[in-house]
Amino acid sequence: MAYRPLADEIRPQTLDEVVGQRHILGVDGLLRRVIEGGTIPNLIFYGPSGTGKTTVANIIAQRTNRPLHRLNATTASIGDIKEIMADIGTLLAPEGVLLYLDEIQYFNKKQQQSLLEFMEDGRITLIASTTENPFFAVFGAVLSRATVFEFKQITAEDALPAVERGISIMEKRLGSQVVCEEGVQQHLAWACGGDIRKAMNAIELLLSASNREQGKLLVTLEDAKTAAQKSAMRYDREGDSHYDIASALMKSLRGSDPDAALHYLARLLEAGDLITAIRRLLCSASEDVGMAYPQAAMIVKALVDNALQLGLPEARLPLAQAAVLLATAPKSNSVCAAIDAASADVRAGRTGDIPRELQNIHADSSGMEREQGYLYPHSFPGHWVAQQYLPDVLRGVQYYCYGDNKTEQAARRYWEGIKGTQL
Repeated sequence: MAYRPLADEIRPQTLDEVVGQRHILGVDGLLRRVIEGGTIPNLIFYGPSGTGKTTVANIIAQRTNRPLHRLNATTASIGDIKEIMADIGTLLAPEGVLLYLDEIQYFNKKQQQSLLEFMEDGRITLIASTTENPFFAVFGAVLSRATVFEFKQITAEDALPAVERGISIMEKRLGSQVVCEEGVQQHLAWACGGDIRKAMNAIELLLSASNREQGKLLVTLEDAKTAAQKSAMRYDREGDSHYDIASALMKSLRGSDPDAALHYLARLLEAGDLITAIRRLLCSASEDVGMAYPQAAMIVKALVDNALQLGLPEARLPLAQAAVLLATAPKSNSVCAAIDAASADVRAGRTGDIPRELQNIHADSSGMEREQGYLYPHSFPGHWVAQQYLPDVLRGVQYYCYGDNKTEQAARRYWEGIKGTQL
């Protein structure tokens, strides 16, 4: 008998057996009602690996009389698509075909466009899956002809029954009772990181290598941890998880939550992504802390330099220090708001001529110094003198507003005293 992976053997045959996805496959779930209704539209399944996208496509195929064709966009070509289209309207596929296209994001625009005519008239019913956001990864014309359903990461609670079922199947396969230390099943359910395929692979490896005593397979928690190590990590430097984790780190720093900031920093560092962590920390120092604690930028830069000299794993210490510093520091986005406003005017063409007194003019064509009328601030009390600096078209515009923190308010009071006017 040919070897059959546990992950394939345990694959659900009905919607009730699918792990998780209650939001779309529960009793009142929209996708469940669509499937049970029997009229299948073009569908795009979006979500992490191992969350049931292929399984649900297989269940749909069982409910339709159309021939099912499977393609993986990582290896398929336009020639493969033409071969499928050649069958449409013949005795092999008189009513069209059901095409399951895995990893559609790897099809280029031309390949995706080749499906449009047949999707439009119903000769092809497309069920495409992708681990990347389809609104970025799928050509707009294909997207407009399909309905997107998001498959969410499976929780440990949802994964536990599948883990127990997988162990039961392995018991029958190996012909021995499996005895697990306390916490083994729970650890496997948690460590799979929402990927049932990973959990089944870990179970298969674990039980195949377990010690036998008196005809029983003994599974220790330590072995379970080894078999499932780092399975819970979901990270792809080119995928959505990369941007999601980086975004979560930045927002946790901005939200002054040091625990969340350390969590997302740890996820980046465990994946070995030192550069993304460093860029987010350096950016937050100016974007979120800014003038409320200007020294933060210098301190974070020094900690980043330490991290780069140390390298991983020791780099996590100065970077963790930087994360805690930024998360607990007072916040001000006054610098960010000011430069955004200034940039908006520049992009809109609101620039104008630089005032003459600010121009870099030292001599005219005769070699004689030209009178500019520039007033040198250091020659006046308080090192300040009233003078126009913005172009005429922007005269009176205010980009920077003092934040409500101690540092910026102290600066505001200082300049009010010098200038004798409300800024």
